[in-house]
Amino acid sequence: MDVTPPVPPAPPTTTARGPRQVDTERLGRLLGDPGLAWLVERVRQRMASGRPLTGTVTLSHPDAPQRRAAESLLGRAPTAGRSVTVRLDAVDAILRHSGISPDGLEAAVVALTGPVIRQEETRDRVERAWKEAYAPLGTLDAELADWAERMRKDGLVRRLARTPEAAGPLVVSAVRALRSLPAVPPTSRATFAARHLSGAHALDEGTPLAALVLSGIRALTGFPEGGGAEWRRDAWASGGLLKDDLSSTVLCLNLRGTPALDWMADVGEPAVLTLRSLSRQTPVPAAPMRGSVHVCENPAVLSAAADTFGPACPPMVCLQGQPSAAALTLLRAVCAQGADLLYHGDFDWGGVRIATALRRSVPWRPWRYTAAHYRAALLKLTDASELTGSPAETAWDPDLAAALSERGVRVEEEAVLDDLLADLEPGAR
Repeated sequence: MDVTPPVPPAPPTTTARGPRQVDTERLGRLLGDPGLAWLVERVRQRMASGRPLTGTVTLSHPDAPQRRAAESLLGRAPTAGRSVTVRLDAVDAILRHSGISPDGLEAAVVALTGPVIRQEETRDRVERAWKEAYAPLGTLDAELADWAERMRKDGLVRRLARTPEAAGPLVVSAVRALRSLPAVPPTSRATFAARHLSGAHALDEGTPLAALVLSGIRALTGFPEGGGAEWRRDAWASGGLLKDDLSSTVLCLNLRGTPALDWMADVGEPAVLTLRSLSRQTPVPAAPMRGSVHVCENPAVLSAAADTFGPACPPMVCLQGQPSAAALTLLRAVCAQGADLLYHGDFDWGGVRIATALRRSVPWRPWRYTAAHYRAALLKLTDASELTGSPAETAWDPDLAAALSERGVRVEEEAVLDDLLADLEPGAR
């Protein structure tokens, strides 16, 4: 049914300024019929989107009350059909010329159902609210500036908080936590949360705040992508937040400072130190190589050194992958005592990221871990393994990253073990 009603004569003109009064009683009888609710809602939708109130709107499969209400509005006799079509400019003309709503259909719908908020205004208001929620990110230190910018753009905060009203307190709490990290000395997550946040459970697994803070910790420490409970534990530990003080360990050789370590050093056997033990007494480098501590990535290197040199081997520390809280605590302590750290790791992108993460926490000099040493190692390889993963910078030797990208071959520490052992031989330096 597509109809255009006859236009009644226009009412007398008026010189009144501003919006003219709507006859709400007559309007209620004309457009307030429940059978026209669909029409009013369509008009509101057009108003909200800023579209003009012209053209037609159609209702498919109307029921009898909806059909009767449309026909009464348009002043037409009942008709058959599977849809009802109403011309909005015709309704506007009826309202104006009848005097029910001298300012037309838009004014009538506002009088009948209340103000309509433009979608553009809503979007602007929401975006302003999100901008305000993100504002505390701007107070973070420069080392987290890239992460803060990513949080504004990649949607993590929006997914976690859903609304800007919920995001504001979430961001404030995350910033408060990150400004106090990494925790030195390392502490339990619950203790840290009780001290800096709303309570001991504020950083419990599965909470939005825990997810956001963990993301920030990884940006702060360079901890790599991963998954699973063990990965999350180690990622938290990289920022000095621990599940407990026993699960974080570090492997060492010929460090002294406790009766147990002295005994192990006397026989040249590797020792495993927990964060708990390190928080009570810090080992020191053993004489006569007190001035330097060799740090490696893989346990095979430390084990071979113990087998080869025993108690005569210079002091060593093994990271066993990403630096644990125990490893960082130990290395910070021996650095504070004047030890010089010499570091070697795998020649691959994962090894580079481990070295970079360590460099953020303690100073070290490369131990056969430069571009020149990488190229020399390639000459001795008998079985090449392809380099995989995303490239990373090597601030201690920018040429190393370039060489890795150019050659595309990874070299594990075990492949250069003879060279490393040669450096560790007593009297070699």
